[in-house]
Amino acid sequence: MPRFLTIAALLLAIPAAAQTVRVAAAADLEPVLPAIFAQFQSATGIQAVASYQSSAALTTLIENGAPFDLFLSANMDYPQRLIAGGLAQGDNSRPFLYARGALVLWTRKDAHFPPPSLDLLRGPALKTLAIANPQRAPYGKAAVAALQKLGLYNALKPRLVTAENIAQAAQFVDSGNAGAGLISMTAATTPRLAAAGSYFVIPQDLYPPIEQGAVILTKSSQRAAAKKLLDFLMSAPVQQELRKYGLSPAGDHPSSGLTR
Repeated sequence: MPRFLTIAALLLAIPAAAQTVRVAAAADLEPVLPAIFAQFQSATGIQAVASYQSSAALTTLIENGAPFDLFLSANMDYPQRLIAGGLAQGDNSRPFLYARGALVLWTRKDAHFPPPSLDLLRGPALKTLAIANPQRAPYGKAAVAALQKLGLYNALKPRLVTAENIAQAAQFVDSGNAGAGLISMTAATTPRLAAAGSYFVIPQDLYPPIEQGAVILTKSSQRAAAKKLLDFLMSAPVQQELRKYGLSPAGDHPSSGLTR
């Protein structure tokens, strides 16, 4: 059975109660949303449930009729495509910018590398480098852009281990199936990865900004509840809370060139 049909069937099994918002969420948000959803439910009584995949995969699901209410993408392009296709509503025909992401280079402490830095990418010690699929995942596209700007892409291309999405890229390097990974800061700052390794924030001028956009889906029967969830995500306290998960508020830019 095609993957999108399987997920659509699972979503249809979720009770269509008036107080449930079904969210298509980019994979970088998997460490972020559970706590925010819990706060939202406590404040409003409305439940939110998420399906996490690459932004491209989620866009395809929506285009094929998957019954989501809100789409939280890792870029602006995919939600903009849904607006253009009449499948989503944004802010004056544009997606809502809800956060900015940051790309980091992460290594395990037991990998026996020096602290991660751009020098690790330039040297011969790094045998494999995990990235998300640049054709489907915005963080993968950012990783390729950074390597190209550094003049390292051609040299590193044979050593790339490509994951379906940014969460899987983090799993590859966390499990030791890759020596290092260009992953999201949301993954690098989880308790597991923070304890097991360290990261270097890739300078922002090496890749286009990872502006993360949201849209409410036009076929949703829960548009009012979805708008309440989006408003909650855009509220000042939650926007500031995003920092501890590795995202910057929509109006900010991530820091760069740091090792942690």
